[in-house]
Amino acid sequence: MSTTTAPTYWWGTGRRKTAVARVRLCPGTGKIEINGRSLENYFTELRDRKLVTLPLEIAEQVGKLDVYVNVSGGGFAGQAGAICHGVARALKELFSGQAPPDAASPSAPSVHPIVHKLREAGLLTRDARRKERKKYGRRGARRGFQFSKR
Repeated sequence: MSTTTAPTYWWGTGRRKTAVARVRLCPGTGKIEINGRSLENYFTELRDRKLVTLPLEIAEQVGKLDVYVNVSGGGFAGQAGAICHGVARALKELFSGQAPPDAASPSAPSVHPIVHKLREAGLLTRDARRKERKKYGRRGARRGFQFSKR
Protein backbone atom coordinates (compact mmCIF):
# COMPACT_ATOMS: atom_id res chain seq x y z
CA MET A 1 0.00 0.00 0.00
CA SER A 2 1.59 3.26 -1.11
CA THR A 3 0.73 6.52 0.56
CA THR A 4 0.86 9.38 -1.87
CA THR A 5 0.88 12.81 -0.38
CA ALA A 6 -0.96 15.53 -2.21
CA PRO A 7 1.33 18.23 -3.62
CA THR A 8 1.57 21.44 -1.65
CA TYR A 9 0.16 24.51 -3.36
CA TRP A 10 0.52 28.22 -2.70
CA TRP A 11 -2.13 30.52 -4.15
CA GLY A 12 -2.01 34.17 -5.16
CA THR A 13 -4.46 36.49 -6.90
CA GLY A 14 -3.08 39.28 -9.06
CA ARG A 15 -4.89 42.22 -10.62
CA ARG A 16 -3.90 44.87 -13.16
CA LYS A 17 -6.24 47.19 -15.09
CA THR A 18 -9.20 44.87 -15.82
CA ALA A 19 -7.21 41.61 -15.82
CA VAL A 20 -7.46 39.11 -12.96
CA ALA A 21 -5.02 36.21 -12.56
CA ARG A 22 -5.38 33.24 -10.23
CA VAL A 23 -1.89 31.79 -9.68
CA ARG A 24 -0.98 28.44 -8.15
CA LEU A 25 2.62 27.50 -7.28
CA CYS A 26 3.85 24.00 -6.47
CA PRO A 27 7.30 22.39 -6.24
CA GLY A 28 8.44 21.19 -9.63
CA THR A 29 10.76 21.73 -12.57
CA GLY A 30 9.98 25.33 -13.50
CA LYS A 31 7.07 24.79 -15.90
CA ILE A 32 4.85 27.85 -16.46
CA GLU A 33 1.35 27.17 -17.80
CA ILE A 34 -1.12 29.96 -18.57
CA ASN A 35 -4.72 29.01 -19.43
CA GLY A 36 -3.48 25.55 -20.44
CA ARG A 37 -0.74 26.91 -22.74
CA SER A 38 2.99 27.36 -22.19
CA LEU A 39 4.46 30.79 -21.42
CA GLU A 40 6.16 31.04 -24.85
CA ASN A 41 2.94 30.00 -26.57
CA TYR A 42 0.73 32.47 -24.66
CA PHE A 43 2.86 35.64 -24.65
CA THR A 44 4.59 36.56 -27.90
CA GLU A 45 6.33 39.68 -26.56
CA LEU A 46 9.59 39.22 -24.65
CA ARG A 47 8.74 42.01 -22.17
CA ASP A 48 5.56 40.16 -21.11
CA ARG A 49 7.48 36.89 -20.57
CA LYS A 50 10.13 38.70 -18.52
CA LEU A 51 7.44 40.38 -16.39
CA VAL A 52 5.87 37.00 -15.60
CA THR A 53 9.19 35.46 -14.50
CA LEU A 54 10.49 38.56 -12.65
CA PRO A 55 9.17 37.58 -9.17
CA LEU A 56 10.68 34.08 -9.54
CA GLU A 57 14.06 35.58 -10.49
CA ILE A 58 14.03 37.95 -7.51
CA ALA A 59 13.11 35.07 -5.17
CA GLU A 60 15.73 32.82 -6.85
CA GLN A 61 13.09 30.14 -7.50
CA VAL A 62 13.45 29.77 -11.30
CA GLY A 63 13.40 26.05 -12.14
CA LYS A 64 12.26 25.06 -8.64
CA LEU A 65 8.54 25.86 -8.80
CA ASP A 66 5.81 25.07 -11.32
CA VAL A 67 3.42 27.95 -12.03
CA TYR A 68 -0.18 27.37 -13.12
CA VAL A 69 -2.25 30.43 -14.04
CA ASN A 70 -5.85 31.14 -14.98
CA VAL A 71 -6.13 34.69 -16.28
CA SER A 72 -9.07 36.59 -17.74
CA GLY A 73 -9.91 40.12 -18.80
CA GLY A 74 -7.76 42.92 -20.13
CA GLY A 75 -5.13 42.77 -22.84
CA PHE A 76 -1.74 41.11 -22.97
CA ALA A 77 0.10 43.80 -21.00
CA GLY A 78 -2.57 43.88 -18.28
CA GLN A 79 -2.61 40.10 -18.06
CA ALA A 80 1.20 39.95 -17.77
CA GLY A 81 1.07 42.52 -14.96
CA ALA A 82 -1.71 40.60 -13.19
CA ILE A 83 0.27 37.35 -13.42
CA CYS A 84 3.38 39.09 -12.06
CA HIS A 85 1.35 40.42 -9.12
CA GLY A 86 -0.22 37.01 -8.49
CA VAL A 87 3.11 35.14 -8.59
CA ALA A 88 4.62 37.65 -6.15
CA ARG A 89 1.69 37.21 -3.75
CA ALA A 90 1.93 33.41 -4.00
CA LEU A 91 5.68 33.62 -3.24
CA LYS A 92 4.85 35.81 -0.25
CA GLU A 93 2.46 33.08 0.91
CA LEU A 94 5.20 30.48 0.43
CA PHE A 95 7.88 32.35 2.37
CA SER A 96 5.65 33.84 5.08
CA GLY A 97 5.26 30.34 6.57
CA GLN A 98 9.04 29.92 6.79
CA ALA A 99 11.27 31.45 9.41
CA PRO A 100 14.01 33.81 8.21
CA PRO A 101 17.48 32.22 7.99
CA ASP A 102 18.78 34.21 10.98
CA ALA A 103 15.71 33.75 13.20
CA ALA A 104 17.86 32.47 16.06
CA SER A 105 18.77 35.99 17.14
CA PRO A 106 16.04 37.79 19.13
CA SER A 107 16.46 41.04 17.17
CA ALA A 108 15.87 39.32 13.80
CA PRO A 109 13.16 40.82 11.60
CA SER A 110 9.99 38.77 11.34
CA VAL A 111 9.75 39.33 7.58
CA HIS A 112 11.53 36.82 5.35
CA PRO A 113 14.28 38.54 3.28
CA ILE A 114 12.79 37.34 -0.01
CA VAL A 115 9.40 38.87 0.87
CA HIS A 116 11.29 42.08 1.68
CA LYS A 117 12.99 41.96 -1.76
CA LEU A 118 9.62 41.48 -3.48
CA ARG A 119 8.18 44.42 -1.54
CA GLU A 120 11.18 46.65 -2.42
CA ALA A 121 10.82 45.77 -6.12
CA GLY A 122 7.19 46.92 -5.94
CA LEU A 123 5.78 43.55 -7.00
CA LEU A 124 3.43 43.11 -4.03
CA THR A 125 1.70 46.46 -4.61
CA ARG A 126 -1.28 46.48 -6.94
CA ASP A 127 -0.93 49.02 -9.74
CA ALA A 128 -4.17 50.97 -9.37
CA ARG A 129 -3.96 52.88 -12.67
CA ARG A 130 -7.02 52.42 -14.84
CA LYS A 131 -8.53 53.99 -17.93
CA GLU A 132 -10.15 57.32 -17.14
CA ARG A 133 -13.87 57.46 -17.83
CA LYS A 134 -15.40 59.51 -20.62
CA LYS A 135 -16.92 62.83 -19.48
CA TYR A 136 -20.10 64.35 -20.86
CA GLY A 137 -19.65 67.22 -23.31
CA ARG A 138 -16.32 65.80 -24.42
CA ARG A 139 -15.13 63.40 -27.09
CA GLY A 140 -13.16 61.23 -24.66
CA ALA A 141 -11.91 61.46 -21.10
CA ARG A 142 -10.28 64.87 -21.65
CA ARG A 143 -10.33 65.65 -25.38
CA GLY A 144 -13.01 68.14 -26.30
CA PHE A 145 -14.81 68.55 -29.58
CA GLN A 146 -13.10 70.69 -32.23
CA PHE A 147 -14.05 74.34 -31.90
CA SER A 148 -14.92 76.28 -35.03
CA LYS A 149 -15.02 80.07 -34.84
CA ARG A 150 -16.89 80.45 -38.19
